[in-house]
Amino acid sequence: MSASVDETSDAVLLAAHVRGDPDAFAELVARHQDRLWAVAVRTLGNPDDAADALQDAYISAFRRAATFRGDAKVSTWLHRIVINACLDRVRYRERRRTSPLDPADGVTEPDDGVEIRDAVAEALSLINPDQRAALILVDMQGYSVSEAAAMLGCAPGTVKSRCSRGRARLAPLLRDVVTP
Repeated sequence: MSASVDETSDAVLLAAHVRGDPDAFAELVARHQDRLWAVAVRTLGNPDDAADALQDAYISAFRRAATFRGDAKVSTWLHRIVINACLDRVRYRERRRTSPLDPADGVTEPDDGVEIRDAVAEALSLINPDQRAALILVDMQGYSVSEAAAMLGCAPGTVKSRCSRGRARLAPLLRDVVTP
């Protein structure tokens, strides 16, 4: 099946959902859920938060399907909704930040041999959410700058700038993890 047939089918499924087809939205989500999940997990760094954000995004897409204008691919529209839900959750977490637990309370420190994946996830959590989203889409998910720009609702130059600044912020955070 070609990409144009897939996209046409996505648009047809979304239109069927808007017309009241009870199965169309589930089929649309099933087609894209693996990539949407990957974006959510990498953006938030926590599977529980990612699941909550993804659920919020699906509800939003379900309710707002009739507002889809067709200016972009349906998959791009879905990715943008997921990214926005993730960024909303990041902003919420930052407003509700708490103080860390005292290690004397039985909480142990992580081992010195932290896996690279965990170190990258931690470092990503420390940078600006907009830069994080751009880096995840371009560097981790492999989207082109123009595709990422469409998903993030900004200009390609903005995505390039966010990626550049994000990489610059990540470099010192990961210096001790990545061995030359």
